[in-house]
Amino acid sequence: MIQPHGGKLINRILEAPARQAALATAASLPSLDIDAWTLSDIEMIAIGGFSPLEGFMNQKDYTSVIDKMRLSNGLVWSIPVTLQVTPDQAKSLKPGQEVALKSGGAIVAVLQLEDIYTPDKSREAQQVFRTTDETHPGVKRLNAAGSTYLGGKISVLNRTKASTFLPYRLDPAETRKLFEERGWKRVVAFQTRNPIHRAHEYIQKCALEICDAMLLHPIVGETKGDDVPASVRMKSYEVLLANYYPKERVMLAVNPASMRYAGPREAIFHALIRKNYGCTHFIVGRDHAGVGKFYGTYDAQKLFEDFPAEDIGIMPLPFENTSFCTVCGSMVSAKTCPHSSDRHVSLSGTKVRELLLAGQLPPPEVSRKEVAEVLIEAMRQPTAV
Repeated sequence: MIQPHGGKLINRILEAPARQAALATAASLPSLDIDAWTLSDIEMIAIGGFSPLEGFMNQKDYTSVIDKMRLSNGLVWSIPVTLQVTPDQAKSLKPGQEVALKSGGAIVAVLQLEDIYTPDKSREAQQVFRTTDETHPGVKRLNAAGSTYLGGKISVLNRTKASTFLPYRLDPAETRKLFEERGWKRVVAFQTRNPIHRAHEYIQKCALEICDAMLLHPIVGETKGDDVPASVRMKSYEVLLANYYPKERVMLAVNPASMRYAGPREAIFHALIRKNYGCTHFIVGRDHAGVGKFYGTYDAQKLFEDFPAEDIGIMPLPFENTSFCTVCGSMVSAKTCPHSSDRHVSLSGTKVRELLLAGQLPPPEVSRKEVAEVLIEAMRQPTAV
């Protein structure tokens, strides 16, 4: 089976008796309240989804990732994973201390504080998101969060028990075990934060032709406000998989991470996460992890080419933009179809949303009826979408 990134699957969840010993002292430690975003990062670090990270980045790793897309030890890593606090929160803290991290008043983890530093956020935004424009959701969040960063390993004392999307909450150790039990040696991962349309289905099934199985791995952490909520998306995945995919070759599991909207850099990040979950291949489509017009259509695919394949260790499967050609009578891309784009059935996201809001089904060449019906029902409930 493919090795985790860095060669070892990290586990930062304390078990007895270490947990009892840590709990006995944690209440007397200085503490910080954390938000849902940080809680998501703690979860991903703890279960090994962010292997080889054992905690939040110190300044040395942070700077190396910003400048070189590698950790200070040379290992490829494209997105900074940082704990942002205000200067007031940090002023009484010192490296070498332990700090309790709390959510809802309960201690979730202990940070072994190694480093306190002040980043150049403007530079971080430009390097990671390729813009400092605050209309970009990643830049907006970066600037809104604290201006002081804390680095150090974490130890999770009380893992937050999620009550949603069961039984789809599988840790990397669990997906790896299941892949092995099922004899899946070549597993392709598909990252998504949206319902799956026919173009997605086409490239997924192309990938299934060359792999043993697929991990459909939607992000269920924080996304931007106008994205379809995770609860609605999960229903759309369930109806699609129930009717149009081979059950013995597809696994649906949720990814607790939050979206950065960092385009090409996040594509690398997403691939490394799926490598940790045991996948050997990773689909990279049009404008992966993009938002607005901040990235070129195939910039993410091009960035993979900047790294030696062995440094990333999971094989990217690049796909062109696809749509239904009325002449060919099938799904096509620019690589496979000789006909002009006016013969292709392709609707903008805005147009599809207008149809759904009106209770109308998009053309079957664009969306499966079952998926559209889930979305129409959700749009009838204002709090859902």
